[in-house]
Amino acid sequence: MNLMAILAAATAAFVIAFLWNGPVFGKVALRLSGAQASPKPLLSQIVLNYLVFLVTAAVMSMVFWIAFSPLSMGNGSWFRGVVLALWLWLGFNVTATSIDVIWHGKPWKLWLFECAASCVVFAVMGAVLGSF
Repeated sequence: MNLMAILAAATAAFVIAFLWNGPVFGKVALRLSGAQASPKPLLSQIVLNYLVFLVTAAVMSMVFWIAFSPLSMGNGSWFRGVVLALWLWLGFNVTATSIDVIWHGKPWKLWLFECAASCVVFAVMGAVLGSF
């Protein structure tokens, strides 16, 4: 595990999530969620959100360390990192969050929007971690 790679991946994910849900697609997110206006986030929410990305990057780094060992996939690369990260996204993130739609009544369009955001985040984190 490379601490610099974990920090870089978490920071990249945090920035992408901010851009996705703010200046780039913020109005779409508000419309899909049915919210009127997005309140200014609290510092504690920002810190917790970054910590979540740190945990995700650390766990993904551990999976990469195992997967890219000489006995399995071999050396990592940005491309292999993206591929493995997208499999992790599909197998864990998409399936886990689908419960919100299936059982909690979350709108499908909002869920798909959030899945697209997490797909981009996972792919970028995978590229960063696979490059180190």
